[in-house]
Amino acid sequence: MAFVYDLLVFVHMLGMASLFGGAFVQIKGPERVVNNAMLHGVLAQVISGLLLVGILESGTSLGPDTDPVNHAKIGVKFALAVVIAVLVIVNRRKRVVPNGLYYGLLGLTVVTIGVAVFW
Repeated sequence: MAFVYDLLVFVHMLGMASLFGGAFVQIKGPERVVNNAMLHGVLAQVISGLLLVGILESGTSLGPDTDPVNHAKIGVKFALAVVIAVLVIVNRRKRVVPNGLYYGLLGLTVVTIGVAVFW
């Protein structure tokens, strides 16, 4: 079970990199879009995050240093991920997204990473 957990953490990190990278590469561009990297990244984040919490909540022992699940942190991260996912899915067919939406997505992504690291 530890291998599956590690694999899901790996997929979760790839999703974060895809979401952030897909947005960050457009920062200097004249027109910004919701690209496939952002869409696939946020979907990987949500799905792998739910599976990770499921494994941790199942009571499966992953080792002696496994921390209990912080439900408040998971709730905040899930709420942020759902907001990002909805914004990405709704706006992915638009030819150009407004600057406010673009910076909002980038900011929410950075806040989500901050919650994961500092909480």
